[in-house]
Amino acid sequence: MVAQPREAAPVEPHPDPADPADSVDPVESISAVTLLTQNMANSVAFYGALGFRLLYGGVGAEFTSFRAGRGYLNLQLGTYAARDIWGRVVFWVDDVDAMFQRAVAAGFVPATAPANAAWGERYFHIRDPNGHELSFARPLTG
Repeated sequence: MVAQPREAAPVEPHPDPADPADSVDPVESISAVTLLTQNMANSVAFYGALGFRLLYGGVGAEFTSFRAGRGYLNLQLGTYAARDIWGRVVFWVDDVDAMFQRAVAAGFVPATAPANAAWGERYFHIRDPNGHELSFARPLTG
C-alpha cells in the first residue's frame, strides 16, 4: 500500500508590508552569522585576507568577530562532524527578554537565559526543530 500524502495545514496569510497595522514585527534584522571553525588562526587569516575588519577576538581566541557591512561575521572555535550544525544565526530584536518570554510561553526551551555578553550585546540562544542554533540579541546601550 502506498502512503497517501497528508493534507497541508492552512497557512496564515503573510502581513502586508505596506499596511502600517501589520508592521509590528518583533524581529528587526539578521545581525550576524556565526560559523564554526576547527582552526581559528587559519580562519582569521582567511577572512582578514578577504578584507573583513577584525573587531573582537583573533588567532588565539575561542570567538572572533569581523565587520560585514552593517552586520557581523563571527567565528567560533570548536570541533564538529559533517552532521553537526553549521553555526548560528543572530537576529536583532527590540526586546531580548520579551522574545525569551515569547519562546517560553510557546512551550520552547531556550538553551540559555538572557545575558549580557562581553562583546556588548544582550542575548539568548535557542535551537529550532532541526537543531540549528538561533540567537536573539540587542546591542547594550551606554
